[in-house]
Amino acid sequence: MPIITTREAIRQAMDEEMSRDENVILMGEEVAQYNGAYKVSQGLYDKYGEERVIDTPITESGFAGVGIGAAMAGLRPIVEFMTFNFALQAFDQIVNNAAKMRYMSGGQFKVPIVFRGPNGPAEYLASQHSQATQTFFAHVPGLKVVAPATPYDAKGLLKTAIRDDNPVIFLEGELMYSWEGEVPEEEYTIEFGKADIKREGKDVTIITYSKPLKVVLESAKELEKDGIDVEVLDLRSIRPLDEETILNSVKKTNRCVIVDESWPFVSVASHVGWLISNKTFDYLDAPVELVTNEDVPMPYNHKLELAAQPSVDKIIKAVKKVLYI
Repeated sequence: MPIITTREAIRQAMDEEMSRDENVILMGEEVAQYNGAYKVSQGLYDKYGEERVIDTPITESGFAGVGIGAAMAGLRPIVEFMTFNFALQAFDQIVNNAAKMRYMSGGQFKVPIVFRGPNGPAEYLASQHSQATQTFFAHVPGLKVVAPATPYDAKGLLKTAIRDDNPVIFLEGELMYSWEGEVPEEEYTIEFGKADIKREGKDVTIITYSKPLKVVLESAKELEKDGIDVEVLDLRSIRPLDEETILNSVKKTNRCVIVDESWPFVSVASHVGWLISNKTFDYLDAPVELVTNEDVPMPYNHKLELAAQPSVDKIIKAVKKVLYI
């Protein structure tokens, strides 16, 4: 099976869907002649031309609105934000128009649009460019929110997102673009709302999604040296959420740590923690632990930046806490 980067997996998904359906278009800042800020759209402009790969001005609210209107008119736009920190400029369009239009029109309008781009902290980007925005979008009825952690999942989930008749927030970890993984050459999609067990285990469940999966798997290897068998569950899809797989895993291990690179207050992690406590209370042998970003704006200093995020040491400490070690 070919081993490719997350960047190439996303590009393949867009290329295949644009080839399959002439209504699929790509728009955003520098996506055309420059091949994308992170080179995710490389070659698409040369292949599909300026009418389907469209460079926009630096006006997130404007081109998000154009994309929503195009979706209502029958196209299937992929709107790339250079970073989801900039998507906050388009928050009104996404929340008040994309998310609600199908409901407010009584189903007369579909809004098949994908908003995609890098999300969460990278390196040396400071407070305004290192925000993990998933909680904002997951809060809103009418939006689907997915956050892949591997090239395989990125391609399969993006193809599903492009074919969906509802607005999808597709969150890509900025540091993940160069990460490699196996991706089959044959056609495949991944259904929303289906979590994936990335590592089987019996002693404790660690739940995560997107970029933190890497540090979680590293933590699981370290814990294995101490005889601790960790199950790693990758949510992949935040909304819809795969409650069944989450609950079944916790029922098996009886202990849970949730790792999330967003802030702790009213986060995806805190919601999943509530879900587990509410639905599997009698199975738990310890309170659910959260490992999240610290509740502060992201520092610019690299040592402080790393200290503010989930780490192997923090995860191991949380796991040992729920195991009473």
